[in-house]
Amino acid sequence: MGTTDGPPSGVLADALGLPELAVTHIENSCATGNDAVRNALFGIASGAIDVALVIGADKLRETAQKDLLGEWGMLMRDPAWDYQLGLFGPAGFALHVNRYLYESPATREHLAMVAVKNHRHGARNPKARLRFEITMEQALEAPIVADPFGVYDCVPQSDGAAALILAAEDVVDRYTDRPVWVRGVGLGLDSVMHQHKRDMTTFPATARAARAAFTMAGLRPSDVDVAEVHDFFTGIELISYEDLGFADRFEAHKLVEAGVTTVGGSLPVNPSGGLKSKGHPPGATGVAQCVELFEQLRGTAANQVEGARIGLAHNLGGPTAVAAVTILEGPR
Repeated sequence: MGTTDGPPSGVLADALGLPELAVTHIENSCATGNDAVRNALFGIASGAIDVALVIGADKLRETAQKDLLGEWGMLMRDPAWDYQLGLFGPAGFALHVNRYLYESPATREHLAMVAVKNHRHGARNPKARLRFEITMEQALEAPIVADPFGVYDCVPQSDGAAALILAAEDVVDRYTDRPVWVRGVGLGLDSVMHQHKRDMTTFPATARAARAAFTMAGLRPSDVDVAEVHDFFTGIELISYEDLGFADRFEAHKLVEAGVTTVGGSLPVNPSGGLKSKGHPPGATGVAQCVELFEQLRGTAANQVEGARIGLAHNLGGPTAVAAVTILEGPR
C-alpha cells in the first residue's frame, strides 16, 4: 500500500533510475494485476506509448494479521457491525458458497476435488509455494476455517512478484519473433455489500468482465484451451466456471467430476496450481497468471497443456465487487 518513502510509483521510478518515464500505480483489490495489464494495453492502443512494463508485487506477510483485518474493515460501510458478525474474507465468501451448495447439486466433495486438482498441478510448478499433493480425505477432514471451507480450501497468505512486457504490434518484432497476443480484456463491477446482492450463487462482476473480454476478442468460452481462474477459495473457482461461461447454471460440478479442468482434460484450469497452491500476493497474482499463460501458449510451461492456443486469466476481489479477465492467443 506504500512506504514511508512515498507512493509505490515514485519508489519504483527512483529505484530504476528512470524518473523521466511515466509510472502509474494501479490498485483494484485482487483484480489489480489483470487490471494493470488492461490499462497498459489501452495505453499502447491509444498510441501514447509503444512498450509498457507491467509489474505486480505484494508483501502480505509484513502486515500483521490484526492490521490486515482492520484494513478489510475499512472497506465496509459499517466495520464495527460487519466484524461483529465475523465477515472477514473467508466468512464473506462462505456465505456465497454455502448458498451455492444449497441451491446446486454441488457438495463439499466437489470443493475438495478442486483443492486436490490444484495441489496436484502446483506440485509440478517449481515456482509454486505449496508443492505437494493432497488426498480427498485430507481435504475433507482438514480443520474448518469458515464453513464450508477447510484449511485446504483456502489460499496461503503470500509475498510475491511478477512482471511482463507489452509491445505494440509494429514494434514487437524488435523483441521476439514469437509474441503472445492480447485478444481481449474486461473489467466488471458489483456491490461490495452482501445486503445488495439479490443472488449469492453468482459473481456478476466476473460475468461482466468475461462478457467484455470475449466481445473484444471475438471469441466464445468454448474457444478457451487453458485458464487461470481465481481460486482464493475453492468454491470461487467452482462458481466462476459458470460465470465465465465454461459451464451452465449449477453444472460446474460436472466439470471436476469428469476431469475436464485437470491437465489432460479438455479445459485445464490452473495448471500453475492456482492461487491455492502457487500462492496469492494480490497485486502480483493477475500478472503472474498472464506470465503462466504466456508460457503455456508458447509451449514452455512447467505443467504444459498440449496444443493450447487461447488462454484466459481471471481475478475476483473487493471481496466480490471487482473482477478482471484477460484473453491471450499464442504465436501465429
